Amino acid sequence: MSNKPAIAFENAAYGIGNLSAEFSFARAPGSVTAILGPSGAGKSTLLNLAAGFLTPARGEIRIHGEIVNHLPPAQRGISMVFQDNNLFPHLDIRTNIGLGLDPALRLDASGWATVDSALERVDLEGFGPRLPSTLSGGERQRVALARAFARRRPLLLLDEPFDGLGPGLAADMLALMLEIRADVAATVLMVTHDPDEARAAADEILFIASGRIAADTPAPGFFERRDLPALDAYLGRSSDPDHVPTE
Repeated sequence: MSNKPAIAFENAAYGIGNLSAEFSFARAPGSVTAILGPSGAGKSTLLNLAAGFLTPARGEIRIHGEIVNHLPPAQRGISMVFQDNNLFPHLDIRTNIGLGLDPALRLDASGWATVDSALERVDLEGFGPRLPSTLSGGERQRVALARAFARRRPLLLLDEPFDGLGPGLAADMLALMLEIRADVAATVLMVTHDPDEARAAADEILFIASGRIAADTPAPGFFERRDLPALDAYLGRSSDPDHVPTE
């Protein structure tokens, strides 16, 4: 097994002036990282740079040691799950998953068997002929996870995929994602605004503020830290650890 990081940013920068972002970090294969920070901090920028939807103005992005700055998303060995599922509304569920395996949909019997197995894996066996509009929000997220499972890529990028599902369903989807991640042995970068999701899923935390990494740390104990004013503001708590709120 390679000892190279699954993904590494080396002074990877995007944007200009007050709208700039620059990141440096590395993650070991199989790790799960939660990316948190206030709105507009640069979380989605980081994820889009990793995915290849944005190209850094300088610096390098490496995936398993290979510089991928100018590689398109399809050549990076990634799967990505978006908040809005990114499903084609006019295509049935089976076809949506099949497109994740081959954009030209040139699948043989083995390829379609992989699609059906992925649907079964997320408890949607028999849902293949249905359109996305006939599914609940949670079911559409299961389809998105099935597509990621079918692709079996070593790097899984999640952009607030469970936002708006409700606490119980979001927890179920998070648990399913972790099961699928283990099956595929994927490295995960997960943008979330929910500290509970980070606590439940992540080995490590990247806390982003003003386009920079304010903290890169193991997840245990992170939310109890009192040395990061940006974290206090994010959590809506006083920066004075001895402050006692009054009614």
